[in-house]
Amino acid sequence: MTRERIIKPLAIAVLRAVGGLFFSRKYLRGRWFDQYTVGWRWVWRSIWTQRVLGFNRHAPFPVSPFIKLGPVENITFHIDDLNNFQDHGCYFQCFGAKIAIGEGTYIAPNVGIITTNHDPSNPDVHLPGADVVIGRKCWIGMNAVVLPGCHLGDGTVVAAGAVVTKSFPEGRCVLAGVPARVIRRLDTAD
Repeated sequence: MTRERIIKPLAIAVLRAVGGLFFSRKYLRGRWFDQYTVGWRWVWRSIWTQRVLGFNRHAPFPVSPFIKLGPVENITFHIDDLNNFQDHGCYFQCFGAKIAIGEGTYIAPNVGIITTNHDPSNPDVHLPGADVVIGRKCWIGMNAVVLPGCHLGDGTVVAAGAVVTKSFPEGRCVLAGVPARVIRRLDTAD
């Protein structure tokens, strides 16, 4: 028997036992922990970066130290989508309202999801927050920004670099540009 066949299951067993000391056990399940084992690497890394170094210390689940995460009580997501909190540069700003991410949605690196903005006439003042809702099976491309109050319907694709300034609740479309607009409708067969 190879060393890896012995060490890997042993390491997973140890992380399974101690992971609940550092994170809520409800987040230590799902496809990234059962079907794949990469979730346990996230736990190992996050014990150090979150609990020892203090990056995103308030999160009850493993989060990359390269992500800026607002109050986690204002973020809802499906447990199988924990991967959205492992990339680099994402900004989940949810201080003034809630962010809801639908099941099966993928969020690329450097995406900003923002629920509160500054008043254009006085940057020292924040405008009231507005919820951001992202439907099921969406894909938010790299460097995209979703602004306060936007609702994206199921199956919406946001192109890299797009800035979503209004809602597209009908979904099944590709958004691109600044400000984002529909450049293509997606068939249900797509």
